[in-house]
Amino acid sequence: MAHAGRVELTEEERTRLEEMARSRTLAARKVLRAKIILHRANGESFRDIGTALGCDHRTAWKCAKRWAAAGFEGIEKEQAGRGRKSWVIAAKGQEIVQRTTQETPANATHWSRATMAQAAGVSESTVGRIWKQNGLKPHRVVGFKISNDPRFEEKLVDVVALYLDPPEHAIVLSVDEKSQIQALDRTQPGLPMKKGRCGTMTHDYKRNGTTTLFAALNTLDGTVISETMPRHRHHEWLRFMKRLHRATPKHLALHIICDNYATHKHPAVQAWLETHTRVHVHFTPTSASWLNMVERFFRDITENRIRRGVFKSVPELEAAIRTYIEHHNAAPKPFIWTAAANDILAKVARARKALNVARISGDLH
Repeated sequence: MAHAGRVELTEEERTRLEEMARSRTLAARKVLRAKIILHRANGESFRDIGTALGCDHRTAWKCAKRWAAAGFEGIEKEQAGRGRKSWVIAAKGQEIVQRTTQETPANATHWSRATMAQAAGVSESTVGRIWKQNGLKPHRVVGFKISNDPRFEEKLVDVVALYLDPPEHAIVLSVDEKSQIQALDRTQPGLPMKKGRCGTMTHDYKRNGTTTLFAALNTLDGTVISETMPRHRHHEWLRFMKRLHRATPKHLALHIICDNYATHKHPAVQAWLETHTRVHVHFTPTSASWLNMVERFFRDITENRIRRGVFKSVPELEAAIRTYIEHHNAAPKPFIWTAAANDILAKVARARKALNVARISGDLH
């Protein structure tokens, strides 16, 4: 019969136990067990181990017994819990899952733990456990948009090819405009961050006008050509296109990736493109802004400079944008595109299939 006597360790066992005892990712109970075995191997009594590690001496004795019986398996494998299992989860689990996924409360768009507990006649903690076991989070919703562009596959393959296998003797620019950037000034000054307290900012603000940022991201080196303008009509778009034409070497072809916004297809723009044959425009599919790499740059500048900024005027906002882009261009890092066109198409096909199934079964909201 196994007993919790003196523990003798091989060099390999001691090394592994020491790694477990130092771990920051392992469950705390397993870290404690490893420490107990190490202390026991040094000849310490169970009471001394309990005092040193802040646990009951009986816990140390049980751990040593499990080690004597099964070694690492004994201290790593969890034993089945004792006591009577809750009959509520078994009896109500299916009902709560069914109501959560197929029904909504009479006065709300989704269930909360409180409303489901009242409807099912159980406690809120029981509802929480059932939802956790089944991966249900009614309080969350994920947005999506599937493109209905009839030329989706053709445009997708074209754009992804420019990212993954750009043509020789050419520059590829991901171009778009970020419109209606507001110069917001707070009604009161915020408090600075300090130890134990984050910075503060008033929820209300004063609007001081807007600007539009036109940006072209070089997909090869990550540099950005930009310009701010008050509006974003075809006049401004054509002006920015002309700047890109001037700012890039004339002996290189210029491939521009942009979305299907009407101003990008205006007759005046088309007429200019016909006379500037080194410029080639590639349109992303409709409702597929995620395919335009410059959107990642827009996300970064919004998070890092605009959203929490305080601007008393539009010129102050535009100066902040220019400074941010100058710093970006001083040490640019390209965004690396890794998704192949076939992988994206397969994902979109699965999404469309799921939508069709939901539509047929009547599950669409």
